[in-house]
Amino acid sequence: MTAKVVLEDLGLIDYKEAWDYQEKLFKANVDLKIAIRKNETKELTKNYLLFCEHPHVYTLGKSGDKSHLLLTEERLEEINATYYKINRGGDITYHGPGQLVMYPIFDLESYFFTDIHKYMRSLEEAVILTLEEYGITGGRVEGFTGVWLDGGKSTERKICAMGVKSSRWVTMHGIGFNINTDMNYFNYIVPCGIEDKSVTSLEKELGRPVEMEEVKKKLQKHIAAIFNAKYTKE
Repeated sequence: MTAKVVLEDLGLIDYKEAWDYQEKLFKANVDLKIAIRKNETKELTKNYLLFCEHPHVYTLGKSGDKSHLLLTEERLEEINATYYKINRGGDITYHGPGQLVMYPIFDLESYFFTDIHKYMRSLEEAVILTLEEYGITGGRVEGFTGVWLDGGKSTERKICAMGVKSSRWVTMHGIGFNINTDMNYFNYIVPCGIEDKSVTSLEKELGRPVEMEEVKKKLQKHIAAIFNAKYTKE
């Protein structure tokens, strides 16, 4: 079965505004699933794929360690960044202009599969296939989420971070894929709580800026193929 997915591009949007919007879509699907189970409605849940960029922001997952943010509140203001403790998995990460953020709000149970591990690996695979189109070999590192370059080597570095939440098999949050990201902002955190590994971006690897819309379309194509999805506007 081909699953319909509502595709939305939110552009450059404040992190809290995007988080609230995710929560609204997520809650609507969870509430609807409860009503369906009680035979109170015949309405179906919807899948959403949100793309955006955020102004400079650091987010800490529910199991994260705040000491991995290496800044005082005053210093945060000085570098024009904000900070949120949020309800996804994972530790601390950075979002900012030039980073492609993707939030799937998928009803895995109704349209895809009931396997969070498979879901995470599927998101990683879409990024790996996107990198391949730029002649870059991405991969996974055992024990860590996200997409890495030169995994297992001393030059190992992360190009895409990931953190998700799910309830009743409905997902939210997602990935931060470094495209033309200002990498200096990673110096103020211990990325994903991992002290001995570095981060990189597509621009850094290719030695040139990359058109964000181009990357977006490639990633959308691979998500559609992996999840057997068809995009709609509503």
